[in-house]
Amino acid sequence: MADIEIKSFTAADRDWLVAQHEVLYARDEGFDGTFGPLVAGILDEFLATNDPACEAGWIAWDGERRLGSIFCVRLDEATAKLRLLLLVPEARGKGLGLRLLRQCMGFAKDRGYEGMQLWTHQEHRAAGALYAKNGWECVDERPVTSFGKHLIEQTWVISF
Repeated sequence: MADIEIKSFTAADRDWLVAQHEVLYARDEGFDGTFGPLVAGILDEFLATNDPACEAGWIAWDGERRLGSIFCVRLDEATAKLRLLLLVPEARGKGLGLRLLRQCMGFAKDRGYEGMQLWTHQEHRAAGALYAKNGWECVDERPVTSFGKHLIEQTWVISF
């Protein structure tokens, strides 16, 4: 993974990232067709309104091939929100998720945020383990029906 480059997200990455979320979450999690449009909306809003002084997105690249993503957006003056952490299956388990997480958290700290928050599902156990190992705490869990599935929604936070 040493040759992997972490580059800034651009509009040219949008369709790839939406497609990866649609395909991987349908195949691996059984999510229905409502998930892709949610991701598309998040990315469209980011492209239209992000403030580069306090928000950023990154794509991991291996040569000409995209491997994953992560985003840091403003939740409020003191808190950043981590969004859209994704790794393609062949990039998992090799430390890239940690690199992306550190990129995002380092950016948030450098921009003066006092902490971060994220939203995920309990079923994403590998991501939850990564967050917990890096100082994040799960502060809320609730059953929901989202994307055609019964899930346990989680909110995680970290303070700097």
